Amino acid sequence: MVGDNYTGVGSGAIAGFKALLHNAPEHFKMIIPRPTASSTQNEVNKYLTFPGLASYAAGIWIINLNYWGCNQYITQRALGADLQTARTGILFAAFLKLMMPIIVMLPGIAAFVLYKDGHLPQLVGGKDGAYSAVLTFLPTGLKGLSVAALTAAIVASLAGKVNSISTIYTLDVHKKYFGKQADEKKLVYTGRAAVFVAMILAVIFTWNDILGIGGVGGFTYIQKYTGFISPGVFAMFFLGMFWKRTTGLAAIVGVILGFVLSVFFNEFAPAVMGHENILYTAYPNGNGGYEIPFHICMGLSFLFTMIVMIAISLGGPKVNAKAFELDTEMFKVRPQTLALIVVILLLIAALYVKFW
Repeated sequence: MVGDNYTGVGSGAIAGFKALLHNAPEHFKMIIPRPTASSTQNEVNKYLTFPGLASYAAGIWIINLNYWGCNQYITQRALGADLQTARTGILFAAFLKLMMPIIVMLPGIAAFVLYKDGHLPQLVGGKDGAYSAVLTFLPTGLKGLSVAALTAAIVASLAGKVNSISTIYTLDVHKKYFGKQADEKKLVYTGRAAVFVAMILAVIFTWNDILGIGGVGGFTYIQKYTGFISPGVFAMFFLGMFWKRTTGLAAIVGVILGFVLSVFFNEFAPAVMGHENILYTAYPNGNGGYEIPFHICMGLSFLFTMIVMIAISLGGPKVNAKAFELDTEMFKVRPQTLALIVVILLLIAALYVKFW
């Protein structure tokens, strides 16, 4: 696509990829340097989104462990299979996740290079149509295939989310608190009603971009705002699984406190605690205020939530009568599973070595 006609480096995917590396090398850096006094606002904004090595020490691992271990959308499918099948499926999904940069990021970088060189005049005045603009360079058959694949992915993802919304509300909320005697037929209708209400709310919140998703990008928005609940939820799951002294009160406090702390560090901490201290450094966000990188906010929320949960649990019995009985045999993996783990880790390491 970014070949002879546009960059003069040759045709084919490899030539196009080399052209992207040459024309936009800064877009392939996985570790963003910390801003200095001479940094531009654009460089500061990049760091606020992905704060270099600090991101890995603070927030990235919380996002990933919460997604793969506490996300109902993932665990519901894993729990429907035996242990070995669930492990293999999740590891295969992790392998597919490594293809996301190719699917999501490369088209955006290609659009940037083409636009910079004047080959995407339709983006003048707005960049939201970059993905569809890049697709115009594909042959007719591949255009249809790309649209079909994109539609199928959206529908499949939406179906999964709809199923999760229905299950969580119907079984964990409605049946427990509002319709304890409801039969299966009523629960089915309740699930459908919950999905309908959720879809209406989704349309309302995305109408004219009320939530401001367009300003920061959809993926960044999702990561940031799931980060409001993931520290507390992950702290609850982590201590609940691996520390038998964890109490129910600590779990409830952890979920609530994790959310409260996330809101505090994301929205109020720079104004209350200053722009820089032993815990964090806040940077100008270009809108007249200061922000802490949201990955670091997650790390701080998780840290203090864990401390409070441990303190509360120490006031309870040494072993909670309702503690989760962890079977250590579950942690023994088969050779083929270990091989998949090693392959995925090597691929991740190779990506970081190449694009550090």
